[in-house]
Amino acid sequence: MTLEPSTLAAILAMMLATVFTRLFGAFLIGRMSLSTRTEKALKTVPPAVLMALVAPTALATGIAESVACGVTALAALRLPFLPAAGAGVLTVAGLRAVGL
Repeated sequence: MTLEPSTLAAILAMMLATVFTRLFGAFLIGRMSLSTRTEKALKTVPPAVLMALVAPTALATGIAESVACGVTALAALRLPFLPAAGAGVLTVAGLRAVGL
């Protein structure tokens, strides 16, 4: 496998854009006073993004992926974004390992 310079440049540019927006967002939010309503609205964004990412997989793939999406959705009710996604990954890997 080879990595073309243009592909590497695109990956690095996307990484920098992601890091910049996260850091700038954290900087900006730290300087603002938010209402309770705004704080509640912002807390709903990660689960909404997670569901937007996993819903197409749940509807367009096999049983292992659909079950893993359900596990991810349930985990997202209690866990932060990364552990919830990790639960889904572990679930699909386990189900594929047993042949589903």
